[in-house]
Amino acid sequence: MLSVKVSTAEKVIWEGEAESVSSHNTQGPFDILPKHANFITIVHQKPIIIRRKDFEKTLSFDTAVIHTHDSIVRIYANL
Repeated sequence: MLSVKVSTAEKVIWEGEAESVSSHNTQGPFDILPKHANFITIVHQKPIIIRRKDFEKTLSFDTAVIHTHDSIVRIYANL
């Protein structure tokens, strides 16, 4: 599982475990899965989808930075 935390400068929007995080960057669509390589990207006005078997959450921001390291995903929104 991934440990995911979505936050803005003011507050934490969502935090929990997920099986995947998906979105689009300038190179195209991508999926982050457990044990993903270290990864950082900027997402502009594209949905970010957090999934597990019983749950799916879709978030949209003007700009977000997604950082992944050791199955920990941090999403910094509206920077």
